[in-house]
Amino acid sequence: MTGQSPPVTVIMPVLNEERHLPHAVQQVLEQDYRGRIELVIAVGPSTDRTRAVAESLASEHGGVRVVDNPSGRTPIGLNAAIAASTGDVIIRVDGHAIIPKDYVATAVATLSDTGADNVGGIMDAEGITPFEQAVARAMTSRFGVGGAAFHVGGDEGPALTVYLGCFRRSVFTRVGGFDESMERAQDWELNLRIRQSGGLVWFTPALRVTYRPRSSAVALARQYLDYGRWRREVARRHPRTVSARYLAAPMTVVGMAMGVLLAIAGALNGHGWLVGLGLAAPLAYVLANLLASVMTARTPARLPWSTAMRLPLVYAVMHLSWGVGFLRGVRPR
Repeated sequence: MTGQSPPVTVIMPVLNEERHLPHAVQQVLEQDYRGRIELVIAVGPSTDRTRAVAESLASEHGGVRVVDNPSGRTPIGLNAAIAASTGDVIIRVDGHAIIPKDYVATAVATLSDTGADNVGGIMDAEGITPFEQAVARAMTSRFGVGGAAFHVGGDEGPALTVYLGCFRRSVFTRVGGFDESMERAQDWELNLRIRQSGGLVWFTPALRVTYRPRSSAVALARQYLDYGRWRREVARRHPRTVSARYLAAPMTVVGMAMGVLLAIAGALNGHGWLVGLGLAAPLAYVLANLLASVMTARTPARLPWSTAMRLPLVYAVMHLSWGVGFLRGVRPR
C-alpha cells in the first residue's frame, strides 16, 4: 500500500435509516485520519426520510455523495458505492453502525501491518431500550450467536469473515464485487472468495463498531429469519462451509417440532409416556434458555431486571427464527 495515509472511501448502503444516519455520517466525518476521506451513501427506496436526510448531509459536506440503489438490496448498493468511489481503501459502514474516531486510521494501519486484503473487528451491539439492551447482550454471547470472534471477541489473527470490512481496492479487481444474488451473507461470501484466491482476511479487536440492534421482537425475527435463509444458500453453494454451529438452530427447531407432534399423538392415544418423551426436547431447550439467560444477565455486568427478563424471549426469537430460515432456504425467484 503506497503512502502512509492513502485516500479512503467509506461506503454506506442505507434503507430506512432516518433515525441513525445523521450520527453514523457524523462519526465518519469526524475521523482522526491524516489522509483524504470521502463518503458514498447508496440510498434504497426508503419509506421514511432517509433520502432527504442523506441529500441534506451531502449538500452540507463536500466529501459526501449520494448514489441511487433502486433495488434496495444491500450488495447492489455496495457495488454502486464502490463504482462511485475513488479511494485506495474501501471501508464499509452501515447506517445503523457507529464507528469510533480512530476507526479509519486503525483499519489502514492494520491493512499495512498485516498485508491482509480485508480487516475487521468487533460488532459491539449497544441498545437503548430494555429490549434492545437484551438483544445486544444476546448478540455478544456464545449461546446466542456462537463463537465468531467479531461477536464475542478474541485474539487478532486470520479469520473466516469479519464484521463490515476494510478492503484494499485491488481486492475488487481481483475477485470481483459483492455477489448481487446474495441479499444477505454477501460479506461472508466475498470473504470466502478472498480466501480462495489466496488472500488474507484479518480480525483485530482494535476495531470496534457500535451496532444498534432491532427494537422489537418482530423486527428481530425478520432479521434472523433472513440470516438463516441466506446462510442456507451459502451452504447450498459451498457445502464444505457447513459446520455444527450452523446446524444447531435448525436441528433444535426440528427436534422441538417433532417432540410436540409426538406429545400430541401420545395425548390423543392416551399414552402418557409418549407425551413425556415428546416434551423432552422442548423442555430441554426451555431449561437451557433460562439457564443461559441467567448467566448472560450476570456477566460481564449485571443487567437491570427490566432487561434481563427479556433475554429468554430474545434468545428464542433469534434461535427459532434462524433455524426456520435455514430450513426454509431461499425460494427461487
